[in-house]
Amino acid sequence: MPIPERQGVIPRALLRENAYRSIRDAIVDGTLAPGERLNDADLAQWLGVSRTPVREALARLEEAGLVQTKPGRYTMVTPLDVQAARAAQSVTAAMHELAVRQAVPQLSAEEIEAMRAANRRFAAALRAGDVDAAIASDDEFHGVAVTVAANSAIRSVLEQFTPILRRLERLRFSSLNGRASVALHERIIELCEARDVDRAAVAARDNWLSLDPLFDF
Repeated sequence: MPIPERQGVIPRALLRENAYRSIRDAIVDGTLAPGERLNDADLAQWLGVSRTPVREALARLEEAGLVQTKPGRYTMVTPLDVQAARAAQSVTAAMHELAVRQAVPQLSAEEIEAMRAANRRFAAALRAGDVDAAIASDDEFHGVAVTVAANSAIRSVLEQFTPILRRLERLRFSSLNGRASVALHERIIELCEARDVDRAAVAARDNWLSLDPLFDF
């Protein structure tokens, strides 16, 4: 019989997840810079947790390609790597193509409007130069199809590979290059509303493949 959590005590699984997400987000937004050395004691103090959830978080982040570890020597934030980013891009694009393909026949008018609203917030964030808000709105936009598809395998793959691309997208959304994404989003919405499954899925894939200029940067 499971032992119930004491009142006021944060469940261990939640501590692990919070530590993972906090460190992951700090890597993605550049708070923890590429190549920066990581110390689990310092991270534990920063997050206000014990070292155990931090170590578990770092192990997950290493699997995701955001952290590199050499036992007994160092743990560091993975430097930006074009080859790894291209691999993540191809997988992420394929997953969003599949999500849209599965979601389009089920999308309601309210869900299509949610995509439009997210894209409006995305455009406003780009105009204001608010990179964090732009990324959050972009997540909301693509998240509609992912949610409607209700495919746990898609969610799991995107959870692993999207953060690698988000590091690059911060560069894109802080420049005029990000403005093209607004039009790409509108095209996806139009095709979803027309129930054009094949073209909507391809447009979703192409949206993620449009990151190519950043690899040259």
